[in-house]
Amino acid sequence: MKRLALGLILLAPLPVLAAGLPALTLTPAAGGGQTWSVSLQVLAVMTFLTLLPGVLLAMTSFTRIVIVLAILRQALGTGQTPSAQILAGMALLLTLFVMGPVLERINADALQPYLKDELAFPEAAQKAAAPLRQFMLAQTRESDIATFARIAGKEPSFESPDAVPFTLLMAAFVTSELKTAFQIGFLLFVPFVVIDLVVASVLMSLGMMMLSPMIISLPFKIMLFVLVDGWSLVLGTLAGSFYR
Repeated sequence: MKRLALGLILLAPLPVLAAGLPALTLTPAAGGGQTWSVSLQVLAVMTFLTLLPGVLLAMTSFTRIVIVLAILRQALGTGQTPSAQILAGMALLLTLFVMGPVLERINADALQPYLKDELAFPEAAQKAAAPLRQFMLAQTRESDIATFARIAGKEPSFESPDAVPFTLLMAAFVTSELKTAFQIGFLLFVPFVVIDLVVASVLMSLGMMMLSPMIISLPFKIMLFVLVDGWSLVLGTLAGSFYR
């Protein structure tokens, strides 16, 4: 009897779930299209939210910014200061500023017409992808697109930018962002390495071989970075590198 009662308790929600099943139907729309039910749209939005971190890394400026900031921290030699959370927050805020025009176009061309029932979901998704594609193509090297085209077994040349598959474009975009981030990081590293070399040479000439050059050079690197207004310079240059 206890097992029967437990089974009835577990099966009790099934009628409610069954009653909700009609929400998963598709309604034929004008022109031969289909309209998704509200419940299925919410499910699609929740699924998109779970994929949002991957979208942030693969289709926005976040990757380049966070890598450059991490390299800058390494070049300064300040250890875990600023912390990874602060760097990620700065990268996310700068990403919002950089991606602002793209997000505005997505809102105007896709999101608002979709919310007003002027566009179906598939059409809105295509219009939302267009500004992202344009932004990613502007930052992606043709050599990277050709490389991933060969990996995918396709022709390395395409008739037009619109002919590049979106998945292939994402892979090429991330690779180009990594290259650009390391190039910028190299340029940031050079002046701090020069300071380390100068301090190490001075200490060796004074016979202070047991004293770590990093301890002496760190205040000079911080002072140089503050005097040139380093944070504003780095963040402004990073933002400008996307719309050069």
